[in-house]
Amino acid sequence: MASDPPGLGHVADWVFDLDNTLYPAECDLFAEIDTRMTDFVARLTNLPPEEARKLQKHYYATYGTTLAGLMTEHGLDPADFLHYVHEIDLSPLPDLPGLRSAIAALPGRKFIYTNGPRRHAERVTEKMGLAHLFNASFGIEDSAYTPKPNLSAYQSFCRINQVAPEGAAFFEDLARNLLPAKSLGFTTVLVHSTKDWSHEPVEARPAGAGDRFGGDGEGHIDYITGDLAAFLQSAVDLTATKKD
Repeated sequence: MASDPPGLGHVADWVFDLDNTLYPAECDLFAEIDTRMTDFVARLTNLPPEEARKLQKHYYATYGTTLAGLMTEHGLDPADFLHYVHEIDLSPLPDLPGLRSAIAALPGRKFIYTNGPRRHAERVTEKMGLAHLFNASFGIEDSAYTPKPNLSAYQSFCRINQVAPEGAAFFEDLARNLLPAKSLGFTTVLVHSTKDWSHEPVEARPAGAGDRFGGDGEGHIDYITGDLAAFLQSAVDLTATKKD
């Protein structure tokens, strides 16, 4: 794993996770999504909130997303869940002109790949003034509701968007979601934060809370950064310097 300025001159396609990656975890936007997921699980299962939250986190840790657990264990139609949990207040999202400039300067195509619905990605990027910079957003519905870190979901993303992993970079805040990306040939970047947006239990916490690499070590992570805008700008500057 490198700490030097990123040498990403080979990258033609830039793939970004959305929540707590494209925007900083410190704005705590995911807290409302998390609360609404617990509420949905409580209403679906008739469990009290504390028990519903434990079940929600169990599904997240076991299946990759709460939705995948609900679909597997309860036969849930995903549409109502996705609409309910992602129709949130976006006012906590910061305006990040430095990030906007850095993404705009990246050579090649840019994509968002989220375990949330495509509409959530569109709403967030519209609010942040980033929507016009991306070629496409790939949501959970585009992988037939198969979430990261399932390898088949990454393969679907690459096939639909005609992305060659060997010429692409993948940005994520969850280390486990970079493991299949690396196996396909992506250059991988972990965007970490000390913000524990998942609260509890430990097995559902994000990169940056405790062991940020999870149980898979760090061999599948090429770069790590706590400042996405600065990282991207350094990649742009280094590429420009090599061309001069």
